[in-house]
Amino acid sequence: MLLHIDSSADATADSVSRSLTGLFTTAWRERHPAGERRYRDLAADPVPPLTPAYPVLGRRVEREGFVPPDKVPALITNAPEEREWALTLPLIDELRAADTVLLGVPMYNFSVPASLKAWIDRVTFPGAFTDPDTGEKLLRDTRVVVVMARGGGYGPGTPRAHCDFQAPYLRTYFGALGVAPGNLHLVAAELTRVDVLPQLAGLEHLAADSLAAARAAVTELASV
Repeated sequence: MLLHIDSSADATADSVSRSLTGLFTTAWRERHPAGERRYRDLAADPVPPLTPAYPVLGRRVEREGFVPPDKVPALITNAPEEREWALTLPLIDELRAADTVLLGVPMYNFSVPASLKAWIDRVTFPGAFTDPDTGEKLLRDTRVVVVMARGGGYGPGTPRAHCDFQAPYLRTYFGALGVAPGNLHLVAAELTRVDVLPQLAGLEHLAADSLAAARAAVTELASV
């Protein structure tokens, strides 16, 4: 199953991250004509932010050790906790069921959109992705393809490389969640604002090369 998540606030054709995830999806469907795809648009249908009941329930679950999701309801003590779990469990189930996770992630203020951070905060519930018997990570075989769009240049060797808190964050997060390093693929299209930012004038060829490389990379990854 392909879990496709877009987080760009720009729902128009101008969104580079959405156009690249769309390209991936098209290629993936050609490769997997009978495959299931689930889609979440975090801008159009935001994940609600956490309320105080979420960490209270989470700490209670942590005290019990590795508690699988089907055992969590027995630990719920009130209506606010029940509401938080009802909002959380569908996201956990989707992620656990996915063979491939596709994320469209524009860079906002050097990091990820708040809409994606809300999804991350909610889905990362204690014990949800750990085998309760063995302690093994349940997402170790899940492929994660992160398609990033950056208005400027943040790649290695660029003046703003030290300002990239997007790729390192996502690499660290999914690694901690249990995704094997070889199954995590980060693809970046850079200089995507070259047509509107005067300070990027003269870099049009680099922007075009970056976009072409990103398009080729997502097409190849979708064909596996």
